[in-house]
Amino acid sequence: MKTLKKEDISQEVFELYDDYAHDKIGRRQFVEKLSLYAVGGITIGSLMSFMSPNYIDTITVPADHPRLDSEYITYDSPQGGGSIKGLLSKPTDASGKLPGVIVVHENRGLNPYIEDVGRRTALDGFISLAPDALTPLGGYPGNDDEGRELQKKRDRNEMLEDFIAAYRYLKAHPDCNGNIGVVGFCFGGWISNMMAVKVPDLMAAIPFYGGQPSAEETAQIKAPLLIHYAGLDTRVNEGWSDYETALKANNVAYTVHFYDGVNHGFHNNTTPRYDKDAAELAWTRTIAFFKEKLV
Repeated sequence: MKTLKKEDISQEVFELYDDYAHDKIGRRQFVEKLSLYAVGGITIGSLMSFMSPNYIDTITVPADHPRLDSEYITYDSPQGGGSIKGLLSKPTDASGKLPGVIVVHENRGLNPYIEDVGRRTALDGFISLAPDALTPLGGYPGNDDEGRELQKKRDRNEMLEDFIAAYRYLKAHPDCNGNIGVVGFCFGGWISNMMAVKVPDLMAAIPFYGGQPSAEETAQIKAPLLIHYAGLDTRVNEGWSDYETALKANNVAYTVHFYDGVNHGFHNNTTPRYDKDAAELAWTRTIAFFKEKLV
């Protein structure tokens, strides 16, 4: 069987996977359409395997990293899911209180990639909290397909309340200095935008390829924004023009970056949509923004 590389895969396959991952098509239709690209020694099975996340070989900061204190906690979310589990991480060598960052998952719960991002954030000098909005349904189930199915069963505005409650938990944490930002990916990008709308004291919001608030909602934003978009992500990017108009009309401080030639999910290093150069640049900008606004 042919060993696949990213350059072997047609852009249409990435777009097809995006439709599947965001519930535009079901699994059966995804497999049927994928068969059109199973040619030249490439099988449907190999395509499916290649597009699926690899959580074993991609962790950058292990759970037992010697410079981190990382543990699961639960916090109250009375207007959301009740009691929510999250991964709380902070550097072991911190002196004094730390700025806080809420790390928001995609549309599939708190998977190993997002936990890894939470730990990466902590290593850069923050106390991070990565909640699992699937907690009321048993938590992230161990694979993304089931995670997506579970997340569809929750109301997204109730999930937004879960992340706002995470902000309150971190705000009151004895190791946090009260300066808090949020970073999120895909669904988490929408959450990041909406936390900027709903949380007046939020000090920074960084949505990665996230859906945009309405013009009326945008008028409520006080936090500065650092916005990351994938150049090939036409689905999400079509909302940018209206969002930019509303941001300008309401004098919201924002910086936006479009990363040319990369797909939605380019920061996620567990799938072939990952683009190393764009991801590293976006993350460098993210940490610099947080250090400017929160420290």
